[in-house]
Amino acid sequence: MLSLKSLGGAGTVTGSKHLLRLGEHRILVDCGLFQGLKNLRELNWAPLTVAPRDIDAVILTHAHLDHCGYLPRLVREGYRGKVHATPATRDVAELILMDSGHLQEKDAEFLNRHKLSRHQPALPLYGVGDAQRAVEHFSTAEFGQRVRLGGDASFRFHPAGHILGAAWVELEWGDRKIVFSGDIGRYGDPLMPDPAPTVEADYILVESTYGNRIHDRSDPAEALRVVAERTIARGGTLVIPAFAVGRAQELLYYFWKLKRAGHLGEIPLFLDSPMAIEATGLMSRHLPDHRLDAKTCGDVFSI
Repeated sequence: MLSLKSLGGAGTVTGSKHLLRLGEHRILVDCGLFQGLKNLRELNWAPLTVAPRDIDAVILTHAHLDHCGYLPRLVREGYRGKVHATPATRDVAELILMDSGHLQEKDAEFLNRHKLSRHQPALPLYGVGDAQRAVEHFSTAEFGQRVRLGGDASFRFHPAGHILGAAWVELEWGDRKIVFSGDIGRYGDPLMPDPAPTVEADYILVESTYGNRIHDRSDPAEALRVVAERTIARGGTLVIPAFAVGRAQELLYYFWKLKRAGHLGEIPLFLDSPMAIEATGLMSRHLPDHRLDAKTCGDVFSI
């Protein structure tokens, strides 16, 4: 009998890990890091209820840290199978995982230098080397391509919008079809494609972090213009903290749109994040995965 157990992403909005089991075969959909308050972060150190070496395959919906950030730890603890992802998700995940490993090493070094941890020595959950080994397990599949796994299971990726490479998963196993939504993007997004319509399924697992809200239909560019021009008029500097993957590129697009319409004058724009700059460069490498053509992509991201 096919069974499903959530090892994260249930009861909280981070650490997405959904384990499917049929007989002796196990498939993990997403492998995210718990983030946020200390009690959540400490869950990353707890052993999984399944030995990583007993998992046959990992399917990744997209590359945000709460969906892929535990992969280096999974590999470090004995996982030897493939990590299935779209080509763009693979590239974004490499960027994010390497950065995560670096930051965790730096955090451990800081705690040890200042003797701020009860652990002697404080250790990172994983490091850059672990992240690189995790990336070596990736196997890519295009949207719509059927991928066969062990135990007669198979799956397909379908566009989910959200961020570059993001997918929802149509998985067939035994006599059941299960859909995992991952994170679903907005319809009419200026950069990402609309989510592909779902197929019929026996079960649908849907992320519902913002399930109790209605999207604001106002124009984000206009709201940004009002704030930016008010700040400029008083001689101020507008500082916008943003996710390096997804939100940063969207902000660059809206600023490009405003400048092209004659707003903001010659005010310079700075993207002050090495990871966001690298993520922005991936837009040109994966043109089919978003709405911008090559010329527009070059114009938008050269501001």
